[in-house]
Amino acid sequence: MTRTHLQALHPVLLERVLATVRDAMRTQGRSLSGGQGHGLTLGVETAVATFTSGADLDPTLAVFAGLGRTEYREGHRVDALRSILMLGAQTLWSALVEHPGPAEPPELYVIAAALFGYVDALAGAAAEGYLDEQRDAAQDWARLRRRLITLLIQPDPPSDAALLAAAEAARWPLPPSLCAVSIEGTDAEHLARAAGGGAIATVIDGATRLLTPAGLNLPRVLSGRRAAIGPMVPLSGARQSYRISRKALELQQSARLPDGVIDSDEHLLALLLAWEPGVVDRLADRVLAPLAGQRGPLADTLLAWLRAQGQVIPAAEALHTHPQTVRYRLRRLRELFGTALDDPDARLALQLALTAAARRPAGA
Repeated sequence: MTRTHLQALHPVLLERVLATVRDAMRTQGRSLSGGQGHGLTLGVETAVATFTSGADLDPTLAVFAGLGRTEYREGHRVDALRSILMLGAQTLWSALVEHPGPAEPPELYVIAAALFGYVDALAGAAAEGYLDEQRDAAQDWARLRRRLITLLIQPDPPSDAALLAAAEAARWPLPPSLCAVSIEGTDAEHLARAAGGGAIATVIDGATRLLTPAGLNLPRVLSGRRAAIGPMVPLSGARQSYRISRKALELQQSARLPDGVIDSDEHLLALLLAWEPGVVDRLADRVLAPLAGQRGPLADTLLAWLRAQGQVIPAAEALHTHPQTVRYRLRRLRELFGTALDDPDARLALQLALTAAARRPAGA
């Protein structure tokens, strides 16, 4: 079959393939007058013209890559376009068999192989365009969600108009309440999908920050990771929940809170003591100065006595020692601290300083 014969068949081939493609689109319930309908018509015209003329393939591949992008934007599966292409190829082949011209069967077989290889190349270009559009869309969504999360947790509250615009762009209905979760790792999109329930996530400072409006089964979703669940707060309190969960994750990573998935509300004392670096150390230096290097048994006894609200017997039981030993040490402590042991504020400061010292990792 000569190129001249193929070009002579061009009108017949184009008409039949267009009719087949339009029938297939109707079967799939797709519009013939929409953007993809016009695009497919152009694609068929270009594909048939290139096949019959032997013209450069690159422009046709670019057309089908664009069709693949449109498939994704319009919510179709790329397999639907491939099935239409295969039907078109079968129709074109049937027309060639009906009008073989001077071609002998062996030559027709060669043309068949070329035709279906050609269609595979077009389908591959469409698939590549589909995946490119999918990646671009994912990057856009990630950027929009990051902007929304950043607005919600920034120090200065955004205006209502700015927040609503960001939420609409990210297609995330603003909930009345939410909680922030800080998670070790940077697979934010995967974690948001796994959490479900309208969760959104982004990576900030090397960790995933997830916002969720629902009380989900986060421990199951986050099993095997370090993660800190912040408190459920009104929407306007998103920054507070974020800061608490962030600090809790930092304490996990420095071995000052347990590994695994933790509820930050269950560790508020540890968070309070660790919130501002150096403050609790300064407090300890001031209020524990009378101990001056004697922070072994005396410090342990003072903390146990404060926790027992000034009762000797419970303090001795906590220390696994004799009450008389506790009384002896308390006399020594009263010599060192004087009336501070009877002042409520001083006792609170002592207990906080001693608790922080007891929680500090060895060598810190």
